[in-house]
Amino acid sequence: MKYQYAEIEEKWQRQWEQDEAFKVVDNPEAKKYYALEMFPYPSGKLHMGHVRNYSIGDVVARFKKMQGYNVLHPIGWDAFGLPAENAAIANQIHPDIWTKSNIAEMKKQLKRLGLSYDWDREVTTCMEDYYKWTQWLFVKFYEKDLVYKKKSPVNWCTSCETVLANEQVVSGLCERCDSPVVKKNLSQWFYRITNYADRLLEDIETLHGWPDKVKTMQKNWIGKSIGAEIDFGIDGFDQKLKVFTTRPDTLYGCTYMVLAPEHPYVAELTQGTEFETPIREFTERLARLSEIERTSTEAVKEGLFTGRYSVHPLTGALIPIYVANYVLMEYGTGAIMAVPAHDERDYDFAKKYGLDIVEVIRPSADSPEAPDALYTGKGFLVNSETYNGMTSEDASQKIIEKLNAEGIGNATTNFRIRDWLVSRQRYWGCPIPMVNCPTCGIVPVPVEELPVVLPRDVKFSGKGESPLLTSETFMNAVCPTCGGHATRETDTMDTFVDSSWYFLRYTDPHNEELPFSMKAASYWMDVDQYIGGVEHAILHLLYSRFFTKVMYDLGLSPVGEPFKNLLTQGMVLKDGAKMSKSKGNVVSPDEIIAKYGADTARLFILFASPPEKDLEWSDDGVDGAHRFLNRVFRAVTDEDAVKGSGEVVLTYEDEKALNYVMNRTIKKVTEDIEDRFNFNTAISAVMELVNEMYRYRESGKDRWNGPLYGAASEALVKLLAPFAPHLMEELWHGLGKEGSVHEVAWPAYDAKALILDEIEFAVQINGKVRDHLVVSKDATQEEIKNAALALDKISDAVSGKEIAKVVVVPKKLVNIVVR
Repeated sequence: MKYQYAEIEEKWQRQWEQDEAFKVVDNPEAKKYYALEMFPYPSGKLHMGHVRNYSIGDVVARFKKMQGYNVLHPIGWDAFGLPAENAAIANQIHPDIWTKSNIAEMKKQLKRLGLSYDWDREVTTCMEDYYKWTQWLFVKFYEKDLVYKKKSPVNWCTSCETVLANEQVVSGLCERCDSPVVKKNLSQWFYRITNYADRLLEDIETLHGWPDKVKTMQKNWIGKSIGAEIDFGIDGFDQKLKVFTTRPDTLYGCTYMVLAPEHPYVAELTQGTEFETPIREFTERLARLSEIERTSTEAVKEGLFTGRYSVHPLTGALIPIYVANYVLMEYGTGAIMAVPAHDERDYDFAKKYGLDIVEVIRPSADSPEAPDALYTGKGFLVNSETYNGMTSEDASQKIIEKLNAEGIGNATTNFRIRDWLVSRQRYWGCPIPMVNCPTCGIVPVPVEELPVVLPRDVKFSGKGESPLLTSETFMNAVCPTCGGHATRETDTMDTFVDSSWYFLRYTDPHNEELPFSMKAASYWMDVDQYIGGVEHAILHLLYSRFFTKVMYDLGLSPVGEPFKNLLTQGMVLKDGAKMSKSKGNVVSPDEIIAKYGADTARLFILFASPPEKDLEWSDDGVDGAHRFLNRVFRAVTDEDAVKGSGEVVLTYEDEKALNYVMNRTIKKVTEDIEDRFNFNTAISAVMELVNEMYRYRESGKDRWNGPLYGAASEALVKLLAPFAPHLMEELWHGLGKEGSVHEVAWPAYDAKALILDEIEFAVQINGKVRDHLVVSKDATQEEIKNAALALDKISDAVSGKEIAKVVVVPKKLVNIVVR
């Protein structure tokens, strides 16, 4: 018989669909398991990164189902977004048509992979039955004062006359037309995520199943800092300059002030002076740079003097005010007190522009004077008037008390995180359900009138503001409060909003009364295992946590954290680089499936690397995975391998060896999937079982133990079922079994079988396995060495060579080093 992978896979995909094999229903009597991969954007074609993500999730889902869990394993589409709108502009095809066509293509590809999704729970964020509830949640957040509107700068292309996302700005130019990009203030909508900053930070400690690196990234993004806000006067200006510092102990070392180029005082302080023009040109140039470019440690510090001075709150000294590239409006107050002796960035700037450097902190009370030097640690104060000799901690407290008493400062906590700007001046997104009434102002659309539907009568010019402005049917509305004429909000929501609650909709996807019922969510939530790329470690996961907490407070969600366990898989690389069309190193999943089958594609991508590590694509590795599946096929179907049933009786040593390896493999695979997600080592263990089965077929063919080999075949098929589901389903039925292999219980190992009178050693020559050796567990190292050297394959291989040494690793291997 030949392994006809294409026929087998088509057959079982058709059968699974006919049987609704993966449909799941709520069952309070059954223990649940919620396995979820981050849903895809429908770009048109799957790539190998998708295959890896979804194959990992499918192994987990199938494994848990065989362990007896009621498994929820859904899929859907993160279907709003800029690429669809760009396609509409470039190809004159409506985003709805483009998106749904891509979904159809990718859905077909996902089904070809044999993934165990419950397609009845499919959600698509651009469909009205989904975005109705995204709008509903927006209104509920608004009612809880978690939504507001204010002016905020955006990237504005001067030629396209449209707002650009940060990733569309390349070196200060529009990626589409290469025209300059400037900052433009627009009135936009925000979620008050900062109201939840403390809870988001504190609850990170409860995420025991998350990688430490992701938790650290979230902590850094939230960026809680405890310090003081201090008011500096401005000479000849009636406004105070408020700064935040975590080091009030360094206040006497402040020798200049720095404003972010976007700070509202910049224009006022320089208006009508000789500094106005050069500073305006400077700020316009910086506005074309990304935040990363501005704040990079490698970026050259540069700035300009404003011609104005601030007043030191304690000494009354006049301190020059600069505008510089290394301060951002988004952080703190957009202004800093610069202490160059004790801050690296301030030090570099001061050295470049010849500004004063005043030492105010020394590492210890008897440290020598270090003028014009940099020290960023804490210690003892000098050059700080009455606070000299105090520790940094004591001085900070005393200085804050003095500032507070004089009404010019106070202790405060600051966060790096800023409120979430959700406005997008786009068409292809969830409409924001608000209207603007000349009489009543901004008014939410009543929830019973949702959804606010995206109109079809829009024009995609690529210029100007939102295409929604071109639809009169959309723009004209009635004020829900006074009944007068109103206009609709034309911003749509950031697509991160859509993906911040989809996991809850999966629990109850057809609910027409609510986003989901508490009953369904209480059964399924939280997600037991979430899987996705580490690139989403901050924003998507943080926004999802925020949404879940708000919904918990609203009485909608039964949990305050959405994901119990998180796995962030690595990228798929080829020739050392991430696969991309521009690099010409893309491998098409369709081509691999056509040539080798979906089971091979899945097995290779799970075997080639631990899931959290990057995976280097290897054509040879794919071929090797396919050869292995052929070996499995022959081991379970060849006529020589007569299967049997009944009690397994072990008489001969080769029978004991096979029984031992079978049980060891069951234990190893179970632990590797359950505890560590080490799919690569789990597959490697199964390979050893297959090798042992082939060895037994040679040694035991004259005294065949049918029940033993049948048990090994059955265990093999069950163990590989989550990895190569189509072939294992075929082999299961070939063994004469009823029902689906994916519905049977996961195999259990016999602990007694793992206690051997004999131990198997792998025998290597210069690190390469050449044979195996079974010896008594009581054999000495010398006896093991001699037995290994006496093996026919080994003696032939070392003949005529000098044996440098023989190393015995207890209970594992013998390595013979030859020259």
